[in-house]
Amino acid sequence: MTTIDAPAELPARRIRRLAERQTTDREALAELLDGELVGHLAAVADGVPIVVPMGYARIGEAVYVHGSTGGGFALRAAAERATVAFSVTALDGLVYARSLFDSSMNYRSAVVYGVLEEVGRDEADAALLALSERLMPGRSAEVRAMRRKEVAATRVLRLALDDVVMKARAHGASEALDDGEDHSQWAGVVPLERVWGEPQPSGLTPAGTPLPESVRALTTRARRSRSIS
Repeated sequence: MTTIDAPAELPARRIRRLAERQTTDREALAELLDGELVGHLAAVADGVPIVVPMGYARIGEAVYVHGSTGGGFALRAAAERATVAFSVTALDGLVYARSLFDSSMNYRSAVVYGVLEEVGRDEADAALLALSERLMPGRSAEVRAMRRKEVAATRVLRLALDDVVMKARAHGASEALDDGEDHSQWAGVVPLERVWGEPQPSGLTPAGTPLPESVRALTTRARRSRSIS
């Protein structure tokens, strides 16, 4: 098992409540980051905490986000070398116990701490393509290239996966033969499944326009997933 190691100068972060749910499995971290599409970037600006949801992509040992040159706090945090936090959570199911106190969720969550680094122009093009492929696989080959002014208005920021804390729960309801609960009451887990729905064309898309391959592949995978389950 590989582990999530913090830089030598940083103390290893530890979860205090339910510490047994902390995981340092690097592969589990990659699976979480690669399986979700939205994270939340948090920073402090002028003494005020700000949290913004953002699409992202993991590339190797970093997560990448993008924004406008006029986007504000993220670029400012990068310029000021301020520490930020980026969180990603996957809800996998609801846990129904025989009391509300013992009911819970199955989940995986990670928080990455560090300093945002603005990516140079040469690397930014590849990072933007990776972001596009992460969110809409295959779409970049179907549409026009970015215009020069669009490229100039876009910035890509990188956050290294050096300082990470991850927590997960993946089991059933807490119960025991001698727990004093009424075992005739149902307890268990209701898994959460998410699938893409039926594509809806835009108002200016002519009737009968065939679906692009990128959309067809996305929805086909969704139908296949439902049929397997």
